[in-house]
Amino acid sequence: MTQRSSQPVLATAQPARHPSPTVRAQALAHLIFERPDIDKAERFLLDFGLRLARRDADCLYLRGTGSAPYCYRIEKSDEARFVGFGLTLASRSDLERLAQLPGASTIEPLSTPGGGERVRLSDPSGFLVEAIHGQQPVEAMPHRAPLPFNAVDEEPRINATQRPPIEPPEIIKLGHVVLEVADYQATCAWYTEHFGFIPSDVQVLPDGSPAVTFMRLDLGDTPADHHTLAIAQGFMAAYSHSAYQVVDADAVGMGQRVLRERGWKHAWGIGRHILGSQIFDYWQDPWGDKHEHYCDGDLFTADQPTGVHEVSPEAMSQWGQRMPKSFTKPVMNPAAVRALLRNLRRSPDLTLRKLITLARMFG
Repeated sequence: MTQRSSQPVLATAQPARHPSPTVRAQALAHLIFERPDIDKAERFLLDFGLRLARRDADCLYLRGTGSAPYCYRIEKSDEARFVGFGLTLASRSDLERLAQLPGASTIEPLSTPGGGERVRLSDPSGFLVEAIHGQQPVEAMPHRAPLPFNAVDEEPRINATQRPPIEPPEIIKLGHVVLEVADYQATCAWYTEHFGFIPSDVQVLPDGSPAVTFMRLDLGDTPADHHTLAIAQGFMAAYSHSAYQVVDADAVGMGQRVLRERGWKHAWGIGRHILGSQIFDYWQDPWGDKHEHYCDGDLFTADQPTGVHEVSPEAMSQWGQRMPKSFTKPVMNPAAVRALLRNLRRSPDLTLRKLITLARMFG
C-alpha cells in the first residue's frame, strides 16, 4: 500500500485496502449493547446528548439529530456487554452477496426503527455485524448552528456575546467505534475484504508490527470521516469506545460541564487528537464503557494514501491532558485472565513481548 510517511515501515501484511471487496459499506448505522438496567443506561445517554427514538419492553433505541432513525440499541440482559454494530449498504444486491459468505445469516426483515432488511455476520473476533439495507431515514431534528468565532483575521461577531445553552450537547450522529482484538491481522483483513474499509493511518510498535489501525469508509470522491472503525491490538476482544459528533468545541465543553454536574465519571479530555484531528472529550457510562464527544474531524477521499506512525501515548493528542493510564487499563477479572492465557497460546498476533511493550508504553 502507498504510505504517507517513510518511517516506520509495516512489518506485517495487514492492514491494507482490498482491491475488490465484497461490498463497500456506506455508513456506521448503530451500536448494540446489552445492559441489566435499561433505565440507568437511558439516563446516562440522555445526559450525554442522545434522544429517545423508541422504547419497547426489553429494548431501547436512541438517535441523534440527524436523519438516522436510531444509532444506539440497548437490549435487556443479565450482564453488561457490547454486542456489535450495524453497517449500511448501498443496495439489496450487496445484502445478497454478504449472505453467501460462510456463517452469514439469510436476509431478514427488520422491525427496528426505519425498517429495512439485514444480514447478520460475525467477524473473526466474535463481534456481531448487522449489514442493513432499505432502512428509511427520519426527519432530522433542528440543532443550534455552530457559534460564530472571532478569529484574528475575521471577526463576524460584533455587539454580540457567546452564550451556549447549559444543557446536554446535541449529538448529530454516531461517528466511529473502536475495538480491541487479539486476532488483529485476521480482523483487519475481514473488514477490508468484505466491507471495503480503507486504512487511513496505522500506528506501529518499534519492531514495525501494527498496533492500531484507523479505517474509513470507501465513498470514492465523497469525503469520509478519517475513521469509522478503529482496531487496536489487545489480548482479547473488547469494546474500547465510541464517538459522537457535536456541532462545535463549545458543545464539547458544555458536555463536560453537564456530565460533571450530573455526577458521571470522566475518562479523558478535553484535547485534540493527532490522527483524525478531532477535539475530544471522553466519559464513562454506568458500566465503565467510554463514550466520546467530538467535533472538527478530518475528512478523506478514497485516494488519500495510508499514513504509518510510531505508537506512543504522546501520539494520541496534540494538546490537552496526556492520555491517563486508566484510559487503556483493562479490567483483569477471571474471564479476562483466562482469555489472556488462551489467546497467548492461540493467536498468531499476540506475543508476550508485544504485551510487555504495550504495557510499558501505556502503563
